[in-house]
Amino acid sequence: MATTEIQSAQGKSLARVSIQDGFVWDAQDAYLFDIDGTILRSRDRIHFNSFASSVRQVTGLEISLEGMVLHGGTDTAILREAFAQAGIAVDAWESQNEAILEAMRQTIETRRADLDMWRMPGIEETLRHLAERGALLGLATGNLEMIGWTKVELVGLREWFRFGGFSDKFEVRSEMIRDAVFKAREIAGPNVSPCVVGDTPRDIEAARANSLPVIAVATGNYGFDELAEMKPEVCTTSLADLLAETNVRAAVQP
Repeated sequence: MATTEIQSAQGKSLARVSIQDGFVWDAQDAYLFDIDGTILRSRDRIHFNSFASSVRQVTGLEISLEGMVLHGGTDTAILREAFAQAGIAVDAWESQNEAILEAMRQTIETRRADLDMWRMPGIEETLRHLAERGALLGLATGNLEMIGWTKVELVGLREWFRFGGFSDKFEVRSEMIRDAVFKAREIAGPNVSPCVVGDTPRDIEAARANSLPVIAVATGNYGFDELAEMKPEVCTTSLADLLAETNVRAAVQP
């Protein structure tokens, strides 16, 4: 798995792209995109703060996400871990779990206009490139479904995605991925084997648990080297850099 280094598509840093021999990253039949850190990032803390505020609203209890590893987690698992971190017994809140999740959804809906997000480099160009090659595009995210779709809509990318896997019913990321695979196969046939696109080790682990290939992008909180150590089929500093490297290769081929 050789690493190619080229000038970043943004012209500010050295881009790095590693692709396993024989893997054609843009020739897969379907793709499952993570949202936070892969498609977009948020400048606000509305989603983050909705955990504690929703728990307080529904139960009167206090939790905090401070000190927790959130990247690559699912909303439902994060909620459970936050209760455990606060020393609150499962019996004290689990019966109200759905009410808490609904309060989170309502918070996002109510504050929709305040959400402040930006796209990751090259995301729309990558989606267009893959769609033009006939790929089925979906989401596979730890967000609750309503929250995930809201984020994608607000950055103007909803049109590209036909389905998604979300955390409403799945605390474990690999199970959420499995659900997304099932939906992809309902649409495109039983032999579809999607490629996961994500920015965290948890994305890679969840893909591996389902025997799926992975494109790892270092646009979140994990660097290129850290992701590359897990040997994904592709590791890149950004999707923009992956496209640029692909275009360079195409230009020099006879």
